[in-house]
Formats: sequence, structure tokens, C-alpha cells
Amino acid sequence: DGRGHMMGRLAATIVKQLLSGKSVTVLRCESILVSGPIYRNRMKWAFFMRKRMNTNPKLGHKHFRQPSKIFWKVVRGMLPYKTERGRQALKRFDSFEGVPPQYEKKRRLVVPSALNVIRSGPSRKVTLISDLAKTYGWKQHAVLDKLEEERKVRSAAYYAKKKAMNKFKAQAFKAAKSDASLKKENEILAEYGY
Repeated sequence: DGRGHMMGRLAATIVKQLLSGKSVTVLRCESILVSGPIYRNRMKWAFFMRKRMNTNPKLGHKHFRQPSKIFWKVVRGMLPYKTERGRQALKRFDSFEGVPPQYEKKRRLVVPSALNVIRSGPSRKVTLISDLAKTYGWKQHAVLDKLEEERKVRSAAYYAKKKAMNKFKAQAFKAAKSDASLKKENEILAEYGY
């Protein structure tokens, strides 16, 4: 889950995992942070946007506007992607804005060494990638906000159902432990550590 992580630190950690053979998927890329105030990052981005191939701009620099693609390019820049090892590592990496349906019920992890609240001081200014992307032509932020609100409602309902089920399981387990008719079975299970 990319929310609240510093971009460079997160990318470096991910690259290390990719090169060791693991697959990594980053969700909610729009909430990744870049150090520095928005105006400084806009100036840096404007300088990058001017880079083009003089004779045929179609063949030159690709200026991605999507936050997930911006982050993908940062990760690619840290990989030796022109070698076979780097190419294979890059194939194992995915990045998305928001949380796609196939990842909704999967456990999401954070990288403590890349979290903004841990790594930088409270007075330090940071920029959201989504704010930078909006400035330079990303147009899907309204759609993404709507989809994220819907997902959060579904997620809250799923969590409430899961909590109720866990409570029911605990009650059933407690009832089975204290049931006199299951005394023999409980003794056998206790031998095996249950």
C-alpha cells in the first residue's frame, strides 16, 4: 500500500525485492509522497517536461501523467532494465491507482523504513504525486475518488461481517471446550496442542 510512503525510499526497497526474485504490486500510488513543497516539485517537473527528441519527439521522452506510471518509471530507473535480469525484475512489478477489485480482499503491507511519518520531521513539506499529476494533465482523479469511496464502503461492510464471524467462532470454540459430551475429543486435541 503506497499511501504515506516517500517515493524514493519505497522504490529502493521494492527494487531490492524485485532483484531478489519476488513479485511486488503497489496500490494507491496517487497517495505516494515526494519530499519538498509543491512549487519546487512543479519546477522540477516542468524542467523534465521540456525534455524531448529534437528530430522526432514521438521517439523521445515519454512523460507519463498517471501516478502509477510515474512511480513505475522511478522504479525502472533504479533497475538495470536493459539487461535480462533487470527486464525480468521489471516484469514482476505492478503499480495501480486506488485498489483494483482483485486486490480488495488481499492483505496490504507497508514499508516502515519508507513511511513519511517515521522518516521525515513534522515540519517538512511534502507533495502528493496526485497533485503533481493533476497539474500536468492527469484527468482521472475524480473517477478514482468516486471508486475509492465505493471501495471504502464495501471494505467497511466486509470488515464488520468478518468481525462478527470471528466473534461467532470464538463463542463456538468456547462452547465446544466446556461441553461435557465432547470431553474425550477435547483430551485428544489437548495432546496435540489444540
